[in-house]
Amino acid sequence: MKIRVGFGFDVHRLVSGRELWLGGIKLDYELGLLGHSDADVLIHAICDALLGAANMRDIGYHFPDNATEFSNIDSKILLSKTINIIATKGYKVGNVDATVCAERPKLNPHIPKMQEVLAGVMNVDPEDISIKATTTEKLGFTGRQEGIAAYATVLIEKP
Repeated sequence: MKIRVGFGFDVHRLVSGRELWLGGIKLDYELGLLGHSDADVLIHAICDALLGAANMRDIGYHFPDNATEFSNIDSKILLSKTINIIATKGYKVGNVDATVCAERPKLNPHIPKMQEVLAGVMNVDPEDISIKATTTEKLGFTGRQEGIAAYATVLIEKP
């Protein structure tokens, strides 16, 4: 069996007038993330990690932010497409370890649902999806609640 590791990072600005989608679920919050798609930073970081692990470029290469077909798209669709892309090289997801940096909203109560939703899209057990939430202790753009960042590490496997 061949295994590879990938790392992904994404960030989006928090703005009014947008829904907040994170980890494939909609959160009740007064601000949302600005982006061409639904701007789900967690899914975008996971997509980049998966593509990087398979040495298949990045999310912007496969789903450019100037392509109308991806305007306001549900990022779960992008994740599903990413799973199909890495499968063309024979890879499947082993596990995901991700961290979301946000002062607000509090994310811990939502993590089990995120794990369930993401596992369904990636066709893995929810136990294979680790999501952690942290703050930056009010430092930097995330600390000032100007945006949310996400980091993801993945292991992919080829039998």
